[in-house]
Amino acid sequence: MNVIRKLAVAAALSLSVSAAHGEQPTPASVATAKELVTSTGAMALFTPLIAGVIEQAKLVFLQQDPGLAKDLNEIATQMRTDLAPRQVELTNEVATLYATSFTDDELKAILSFYQSPVGKKLLERQPQVVESSMRFAQTWANKLSDEVVGQMRAELKKRGHNL
Repeated sequence: MNVIRKLAVAAALSLSVSAAHGEQPTPASVATAKELVTSTGAMALFTPLIAGVIEQAKLVFLQQDPGLAKDLNEIATQMRTDLAPRQVELTNEVATLYATSFTDDELKAILSFYQSPVGKKLLERQPQVVESSMRFAQTWANKLSDEVVGQMRAELKKRGHNL
């Protein structure tokens, strides 16, 4: 009886997790998720993808024949324009990923936060905070490295190694 009860609880939990992280999000959830990725600027990370792919393809041809540079530059410029609408595919997929990772209520709460004054402030200031954090972490790690090397050297000397 205990095993059956545990199996029933496990099945119920798995169903509730599936509902929250379901395979097929509702159109409303996807719409909320699109608004979320737009509001947060999450797509900025993917903005250079199309141009980058075009530039890589251009380099393949330039390696074969550097004389193609003028034509390839013209072609690449036109392709960037022609392919720009494909950015929507990325936005749709990222929104779908959000919509399958969060419930509709969770997406609305997250969106509400990012649209609030403090959420907007977070979005505005986060890049500077991250950059400053990375600089601090690098400086901190360098100091820690010097400390660790010094301690290792001292321990090695205690054991008779002269370095």
